[in-house]
Parts: sequence; structure tokens; C-alpha cells
Amino acid sequence: MAQAKVAILTAGGLAPCLSAAVGALIERYTETAPHIELIGYLNGYSGLLTGRSIAISPHVRRQANILYQHGGSPLGNSRVSLKNKQDCIKRGLISEHDEPFTVASRQLRRDNVSILHTIGGDDTNTTAAELAAHLAQEQHNLTVVGLPKTIDNDIHPIRQSLGAATAADQGAQFFGNIVNERSTARRMLNIHEVMGRNSGWLAAKTAHSWRLRLGKLSYLEELNVAPPLFDIDGVYLPEMRIDIPAEGLRLKARMDRKDSVNLFISEGAYAEEIVDEKLKAGENVRRDAFGHVRLDEIDTGLWFAKKLGPLIGAAKVLVQKSGYFARSAPANAEDLALIKEMAGHAVQSALAGRSGVIGHDELRDDTLSTIEFSRIKGGKRFDLSTDWFKQMLREIGQAGT
Repeated sequence: MAQAKVAILTAGGLAPCLSAAVGALIERYTETAPHIELIGYLNGYSGLLTGRSIAISPHVRRQANILYQHGGSPLGNSRVSLKNKQDCIKRGLISEHDEPFTVASRQLRRDNVSILHTIGGDDTNTTAAELAAHLAQEQHNLTVVGLPKTIDNDIHPIRQSLGAATAADQGAQFFGNIVNERSTARRMLNIHEVMGRNSGWLAAKTAHSWRLRLGKLSYLEELNVAPPLFDIDGVYLPEMRIDIPAEGLRLKARMDRKDSVNLFISEGAYAEEIVDEKLKAGENVRRDAFGHVRLDEIDTGLWFAKKLGPLIGAAKVLVQKSGYFARSAPANAEDLALIKEMAGHAVQSALAGRSGVIGHDELRDDTLSTIEFSRIKGGKRFDLSTDWFKQMLREIGQAGT
């Protein structure tokens, strides 16, 4: 492996693990293989297509732990898909006569890269696997080792993806401020919209994290600083189907009792219905390079506000979205420990020539493994029978579905 050259890229949306994961990989290579050359492609697959990269200098290698303090990505991100030729042309990344995989493969060969670390979700990592297969046809061996990044925690069969724990913690911190808006008006409907396309894990875990914080606060009930005013009254996820009239009755009683209602809603909840309504109304629904509906633009929280607000007699409605706040944070202690563990395994696997995505394999006793790309899939649904979630619904008085 003396002639190996390692490239790192981060892709997709931000998560509170990217900077730390880059730092952990650099740190681990510096400890175990200090003579291996390291580069980082800038702005994900965009940088790979255009040949924009940065050399990881000896100074950076010595100071890589600084990246643990920061959010975002030091290499930059983009939502570029090598599978979407027209989007790559539109962005000016390739010409009409080029094929994205061919251009990317050519750049990796030009840079003499033999190991590629991708830090991203299922799209990022499975695309890298296809890239390796393309290069194999050209007799260029490329080992691809991915790290699973998604705040949705929705990658099969990985128990916990990087950044998810921090995002939930940050979302709870965010709600700790906006919950106080209830004091600005009578009969306030306070909606906290949380990221999550197909999985409600993040919204559920953020709600759970907030209620743990709630239990640590002190109160002054004589002055209207009482636990029920800050607690959650409902949690709605993509995996759930809600009896809206029944919820309206339940929440109206809650509104009558405490003069406010607090809801946590995953942005993917009822997304198909919301999109259908918009299309039937002649509205444009934009999609990203991967064909996904841009959930940040369909206003899930507002849809629920329009459905439930009149039923509960809300005089004022506030919809707040914590997504960009939560996903841009530096990794917390829990995530940082997971990042270092996975990065160590990733470097070991890469040097041994084993490709795959690093994670604790739920189908193999949660063993930390290099999981085959063929087994990596997105869209893992949140299990509504999870003990802590069922307990939370019982405590807030919401029927589970």
C-alpha cells in the first residue's frame, strides 16, 4: 500500500458529523499510514467531475483534531448525482458529449487515487460503488469505503448513522427557545417542523430529547411557569396515519386547558398527500438532482396548521423549522465517539482493500462491519413499536398508529 493515494469527499446535505469525520479519517491515516498521500475533493461529486481538490498538508494532518470543534464540511458539499447527466450538464460540470461516470473515473485515474472515502447517505455511497465498478472495467482498482451520514438515521441495515444523535439534541435545544413563543399570544398553536423524508426517527428522537431536558428544568407554577406549558402535545411522523378529527378534539381539550398546544411534526409526514394537493392545484413541486421532492418547500407544518388550527380554535399559529440549525452543528460527544470508531474501521478496511459502508449491522448482531454496497438502501422506516417512543406517546396522551 506504499503507493496508495487516498481521496475524501463529503456529499449531500449537511449533517453534524462531516467536519469531524474528515478530521477522524485524516487523524487515523496519520497515525497508521503517515506516508500515504491524502487529498479532498471539493464540493462532493462536483469537485470530482471538475478536478477541484485540495492536498491535505502535513500541517493539517497534525492539526486535524481541530475539525472536531466545527460543523459543516471543510471540503464543501453538493447535491450532484453522477446518475443525472442532464443535471450535471445544467450545472456546467460536464459537456453534452460526456458521461458523468466516465469523467469522474478519468479524474480519479489522473489523480492516481486508489482509495476513495465517501461521507454521505445511501445515494452518495451507492454512487461511489458504481464508480468503482466503472473503474474496474478500465483495469483501475479503486477501494471505496463509505461512512454513513444522515440525520434521518434511515440507512438499511445500519443501526445508527453519523450526525443523527447530534441533530436530535440540537433540535431539542432549538425548541427550548421557540416554546417560549407561547407566551406572546392566547391560544397559540406552536409547530416544530423537523427534518425527515421517509423516516420519522429524527422528529421522534428530537421530541424525546426535549422531554428529557424538560425533566431537568425547575418551575414556578404560581407564575405560570409549569411543566405542561412546555411539554409536547402531539408527534406526527411519516410512518403514522392520524385521525385528524379525533386529534382535533383531543388537542382542543388540551388548548382549552393550558391555552397553547405544542406539536412536533416530521417534514415527511403526509408528504404524498401534500404534493398531490399542490399538483392538483396547479402548483410547481420542485425536485432535487436525485428526484426527491424538496421537502423544505412543501410546508408540512403549515399543512398541519391549516388542518388542525380551526379544529382546536387556535388564535395564533407559529411554524418553526429546526432543520438547518440542527444539521449545521458540530458533532456532540455521542456522535464523536461513533465517528472515531467508524473512521478507525474505515481506514483499516481501506488499507486491506475491502470496499463497503461502515456501520453496526442490524442484521448481524449490531457488529461493526464493512457492509456490502449491495445491502445498503435508504428509506429505513422508524419502528413505531420502539419502547421509548411508545412510552412517550402514552405520557402525552396520544394514540399510537
